[in-house]
Amino acid sequence: MTRRIRFGALAAVLAIVIGSAVFFLAKPGAEKDIVRLQPDAAELVRLGADIYMQNCASCHGDDLKGEPDWMDANPDGTLKAPPHDETGHTWHHQDELLFRITKHGTAKALGLQDFKSNMPAFDGALTDTEIIAVLSWIKAQWPQEVRARHDLINAQGGAPSS
Repeated sequence: MTRRIRFGALAAVLAIVIGSAVFFLAKPGAEKDIVRLQPDAAELVRLGADIYMQNCASCHGDDLKGEPDWMDANPDGTLKAPPHDETGHTWHHQDELLFRITKHGTAKALGLQDFKSNMPAFDGALTDTEIIAVLSWIKAQWPQEVRARHDLINAQGGAPSS
């Protein structure tokens, strides 16, 4: 009888732990899948190029060069649109963070309270697939060496050491 009680208690604890994990992981707004850019997926990259030109190029440039003097703030304190080519810092960030910034906006993605940004959140304007397509197109434009370094950043889970 004691063995059955221990087994029942263990089963109850496991059910609570599993139920809590499911509830926590299924919170509304939580990205459920690991985001991975696909710069070698030709059709997705073509879609991303079109979406980039329609939604991003006006600020970040047709050539991904960003705004002139992008490291200097605007008079209102907002930051200028950075380049998304190899000269910028985009490739220093993991796929998942790039996705969150694009979908939710910089302040929400980074949990910043009083951060002003001209970067819009595209949640509701673009689907997750469209966001991944744009980011995949951007990555497809980087030199192979930068793409390889970005892959390492994703694998290591952080920013580059240099």
